[in-house]
Amino acid sequence: MTERHITACIDGSHFSTSVCDAAAWASRTLQAPLTFVHAIDRNARPAAATDTTGQIGLGAREHLLAELAELDEKRARVAREEGRLMLDAACERARADGVDAPESRQRNGELVETLTDMQDSIRLLVLGKRGESGETAHGHLGSNLERVIRSLACPILITPQNFTAPERILISFDGSATGQRMIERVVASTLFAGVECHLVYVGDPSEQRRKDLDRAAEQLQGSCASVHSEILGGEVEATLRDYKQRNAIDMLVMGAYGHSRIRQLLVGSTTTDMIRHAKLPLLIIR
Repeated sequence: MTERHITACIDGSHFSTSVCDAAAWASRTLQAPLTFVHAIDRNARPAAATDTTGQIGLGAREHLLAELAELDEKRARVAREEGRLMLDAACERARADGVDAPESRQRNGELVETLTDMQDSIRLLVLGKRGESGETAHGHLGSNLERVIRSLACPILITPQNFTAPERILISFDGSATGQRMIERVVASTLFAGVECHLVYVGDPSEQRRKDLDRAAEQLQGSCASVHSEILGGEVEATLRDYKQRNAIDMLVMGAYGHSRIRQLLVGSTTTDMIRHAKLPLLIIR
């Protein structure tokens, strides 16, 4: 059976430090091996050739194509070396954080493609909220992150620019079968063993919803230091954001899909908005 790792994706963005810290925390807490991954997107490099037929002579064109090919190879070598240095620095930081023998992998190809190929060995994936190309676009959420969330079945921890080990988490629960599976996965994990848990349902109150919430809270009792449950009305994103602020929440946990308004958190615009505006880590569980 393939050993499953905490897998952390790093690049040249300012989010890589928080990714390292979050991955080290998860590795220590779960006593799971840690692997850092750096993907070199071949499509991000300039094309080796440009069709200038009819604009320059054949000899000049052949010379230009040779120079472009040589330049492209130099860029590729620099990208590989930069990636190796980043991976070495990430492993050194993880060791300083108490992780034994962190590993590293450098892959050529798109990030989503790389992670899809590796997903059988991923126990938890850690990503920065924005990658290297998107970090200066403050209102923009890169397509890579959304594609990863949609493509992979493993839990995904999305970090802001700073990470500290959580003391209080908020689990957004919708009462669906998917939401129940999320609770079961949290219960089966030791990730939040010493953490205060806030279990919140956003929607119209009913007897059935209270029963579902109480049952989920009871399941979580043995997996968290303490559990508080509450049903709240209002719009999902705004209500959860207000609750986080009032209760000094350190991390938000939610399922990827559901059958109520929470479903919009992935398939509509709400998840994108929550990730875009999040100033704390977000764990998405399928």
